[in-house]
Amino acid sequence: MSENRSAENEHAGRVRDMFATIARRYDLLNHLLSANIDKRWRRVVANSIEGKIKRDGARILDVASGTGDLAATLFEVTGAEVVATDFCRPMLEIAAEKIGHDVTLIESDALRLPFRDGSFDAVTIGFGLRNVANVQTGLAELGRVLRSGGWLAVLEFSRPANAAVRAVFGTYFTRILPVMGGVVSGSRSAYTYLPDSVKRFPDQQELKAMIEQAGFEEVSFENLTGGIAALHVGRKP
Repeated sequence: MSENRSAENEHAGRVRDMFATIARRYDLLNHLLSANIDKRWRRVVANSIEGKIKRDGARILDVASGTGDLAATLFEVTGAEVVATDFCRPMLEIAAEKIGHDVTLIESDALRLPFRDGSFDAVTIGFGLRNVANVQTGLAELGRVLRSGGWLAVLEFSRPANAAVRAVFGTYFTRILPVMGGVVSGSRSAYTYLPDSVKRFPDQQELKAMIEQAGFEEVSFENLTGGIAALHVGRKP
């Protein structure tokens, strides 16, 4: 095994264990700490995808689906066949409790998806790309399972455009969120990891360039809530 693969597996193991620890409190904290804005962000993703897949029998893959909120919203909005993957089994078990048989759930690492090339009309990943060990490799893998003409949608925390919003968001993310998240979940380290991972993640323009480098065309992004989050979309040639 190469040193890179070994390092990726070690990173994946740490992140998987962290999410397993907070799985039962994950949904509560998501909605509480975002004042339910996360629900609206996921609806924006689903509406964007709904406008891009028009053929009968369309298939959507939601990667790093966690407890299945985005996958469920995609199914509700598009009516398409939705498959959701995540590498943390406790998160998928909660997803199964919530969404039943509407969505097919598969345990899988985002860097090694168990699907043939060109299997899906759209691929989404919400707040998961920053957790993969290698973002560029992850984008290539998402592209691999997309059919030609299919669409990628990446929802992630990003860099607020307004300096005042950026300052408030930074204070909340680095000082308040770890304390609140730690108290409710019992794992302060998990909610210290969150702002650290966002800080290391590319900003809107950098991520756009990376998606283009992965071979996608018509790449664009939409800032959500002043750029606290951003939705990037791109089409596979």
